Amino acid sequence: MDQDGAALAERIAERRSGVGDPRALVGEMRRSVLLVPVAEERLWSVRMGGVRWICGFTDETALARFALHHGPGDRPMDYAALLGARIVDEIVPALGEPAGLAVDIATEDGSMFFPPVAGIVPDAVAVDTGEGDEGPGG
Repeated sequence: MDQDGAALAERIAERRSGVGDPRALVGEMRRSVLLVPVAEERLWSVRMGGVRWICGFTDETALARFALHHGPGDRPMDYAALLGARIVDEIVPALGEPAGLAVDIATEDGSMFFPPVAGIVPDAVAVDTGEGDEGPGG
């Protein structure tokens, strides 16, 4: 695993302020280790807007903000440390439905969504390529 999420959090802040390169942001997400809450032996995800979002956090502080509202009471929240590339390249396709990655969702003005589109997830599961459609001849 390459690096913690500090560099990713910086890239997110850049994009949210209107500067920075979107491709660099995606690259940083892929290289970063994200903390993904685990509940009942499954990665924490939410469904919103027809997409299943895997929730990942750039550090334990961001995860703790989330745990305050969604955690198991007074017990520590279990989590897995996963490389962003593994989430979008392996886990998202295995879900069998449109899925993306939501980073730092409990951080006011610091969250970022990586939707299930080409350039973020594999083309075979991207909702904007049509590769997964069973259209004529498919």
